[in-house]
Amino acid sequence: MKKRCLALLCSLCLLTGQTWAAGTGYPDINGDEWFAGAVEEMTQKGIMTGVEGGLFAPYEPVTRATVITVLWRLEGSPRASVAEPFSDAENDWYAEPAAWAKGTGVASGYADGSFGGRDPVTREQLACFLYRYAEYKGEPLAEGALGLFSDTSAISPWAEDAMRHAVGAGILQGNDKGTVEPQGIANRAALATMLQRMLTPAAG
Repeated sequence: MKKRCLALLCSLCLLTGQTWAAGTGYPDINGDEWFAGAVEEMTQKGIMTGVEGGLFAPYEPVTRATVITVLWRLEGSPRASVAEPFSDAENDWYAEPAAWAKGTGVASGYADGSFGGRDPVTREQLACFLYRYAEYKGEPLAEGALGLFSDTSAISPWAEDAMRHAVGAGILQGNDKGTVEPQGIANRAALATMLQRMLTPAAG
């Protein structure tokens, strides 16, 4: 009986060590992924949280509601209100972040007055959110060289300044194919990584 208890205790210690080594506390991230460090940091800072079932769901698409919520948390989750809130966000879980985002100009919503919180976000749209956040904070805006990527023609005209900033600030990087994929849907792993880059002071 003693041997069995000791074996169980050792197994528990090993499992605890593995969870600690992964650092994130999420069972769907083993700690070796390229985004694991960013997920750990954003979780520890309370900027990003998991989804149902205690998972992080790194490959799930990022929604508009998630983006404004993490930026709102970066600001300390301030109380906010606007005279005319987004028509579809007043009673939703992201109502306060939406009010903050509209009041600060971080988000403008659609022409019909809605926000579309559950709509997925493309990489260029995510860059726009981060660009507006930088404007709101009064931070210097970068001028990256979009010509470094072979698919810059796919960048929407309204997103060019934001993409230049994201690339120039090192927030958004290309892949090994030399493309920046502006129309690709951003996932939760990419969001965590871009937030970490945004919050990391530039060297030099």
